[in-house]
Amino acid sequence: MKILITGGAGFIGSHLCDRLINEGHNIICVDNLGSGNINNIKHLLKSKKFTFIRHNIIEQLRLIEGRIHQIYHLASRASPRDYQEYPVETALANSIGTDRMLKLALAKNAKLLFTSTSEAYGEPKEHPQNEAYFGNVNPVGIRSCYDESKRFGEALLMAYHREYGVDVKIVRIFNTYGPRMRKDDGRVIPNFITQCLTHKPITIYGEGLQTRSFCYISDMVEGLVKMMNSSEIGPKNLGNPNEMTIIELAKLIKKLTKSRSKFTYNQLPKDDPTKRQPDISKARKLLGWEPTVGLEEGLKRTIIWFKKNGF
Repeated sequence: MKILITGGAGFIGSHLCDRLINEGHNIICVDNLGSGNINNIKHLLKSKKFTFIRHNIIEQLRLIEGRIHQIYHLASRASPRDYQEYPVETALANSIGTDRMLKLALAKNAKLLFTSTSEAYGEPKEHPQNEAYFGNVNPVGIRSCYDESKRFGEALLMAYHREYGVDVKIVRIFNTYGPRMRKDDGRVIPNFITQCLTHKPITIYGEGLQTRSFCYISDMVEGLVKMMNSSEIGPKNLGNPNEMTIIELAKLIKKLTKSRSKFTYNQLPKDDPTKRQPDISKARKLLGWEPTVGLEEGLKRTIIWFKKNGF
C-alpha cells in the first residue's frame, strides 16, 4: 500500500515508518521537523519505498499523485514543555492540520487514523479511564491548546465520517516511551534518564505521588497498526494499564542507571493530571492487542539508546 504518515520524523512516527517499510509498504513521511528529527529517518532516505516531505500540515500540502490507501495523522507537538511554548502551532496542527488530512483522505478514498491522547480525559474523575468517560478538561488552561485541540480533532473525524463517509480511526495514546525520545523533550522518562546519566538532581514535582502508565514504543506501534487494519472506528485507548507513581519510576530509573543523583522537589505544574491509567478492555477484545514489553525491560532498552546517543 501507499501510506502517508504525518509527524513521521517524530518519536512514534519514525518507529511507525520503520514498521511499515519493513512490511513492504510505500511510505510518504510528512514532517516540519519542529519536534521531529531528520536523524530518526536518516536510514530510510535512500529507500525507494520512502519519500520525505518537509512540510507544516497547517499549510496546504502539495498535490500527491496516485492512490493513498492509509493516512496516519500523528503530527503535533506532544510534550507539555513543547506545546506550552508553541500553543498556537499545536492547536492548529490538531484542527486545521486535521481538516487538511481529512480532505486528503476524502479525495483519495483513504483510511485516516488520528492519534488523540489520554489528555482528552483531563484531570479524571473516573479511574481507570475508559473510552465512555467524557473527561474533565480545563478548556482555557495552559494545556488546553493540546487537550482541547485533540478533542476537537476527534469531533472533526466523526463529522467527516457522518457527513461524507470517510473511514476514520481514533486512538487515545497514553504515555509512550523508548528510543528516539529527545533528551530535552520535557517528559518524565527522558528527564529522569538524562538527569540520572549525568548524576544531576532528579526533579520530582509535588511529592511524586501522581501516577502514570507507561507503554513501550514497539507495543504502541503494534496497537496503531492493528487499529488501522481493523473495522473499528474508536475511540480506543492504547497504553499500558500498569500504573505507578512518579517517585517509583524515578527510583527504578536511578537503580537501572546506577546513578548518584539525589531527589529535588518542585511545585506541581498547573493542570497536571494527578492520575492516569487506561482501561484497555476494548483494545484487548476488539483488536487483540495488549502490551508485551514490561517497564523494566523497556527502560533498559531506552537507557542503552540514550547512552549511545550523547551520554
